[in-house]
Amino acid sequence: MAKGFKGPQGGNMMQQIQKLQQQIEETQAQLAEETVTATVGGGAVKITFSGDQRCQSIEIDSTLLEDADVEMLQDLLLTAINSGLDQSRELAAQRLGPLAGGLPF
Repeated sequence: MAKGFKGPQGGNMMQQIQKLQQQIEETQAQLAEETVTATVGGGAVKITFSGDQRCQSIEIDSTLLEDADVEMLQDLLLTAINSGLDQSRELAAQRLGPLAGGLPF
């Protein structure tokens, strides 16, 4: 990119890109602090993810373990994990999406 290239609004494109990069990094740091929780089985399984798709916690109601239905537990965990990841991705898209609209090209 040529030094001093002026974009359509007359501003320096490199400065705009650097500002946008900083905003994206700040938003990603904020996402790492935000959480979403997926609950399935009427509250029997709760899984919390951060906005950057990291699993923060898993809670399993102890009464669910008394029945020892391994297949049901596996299904509940799978459903909760996928739901939590979907929620986390949606949160990231909500936070980062507006920044992508600010690209100067």
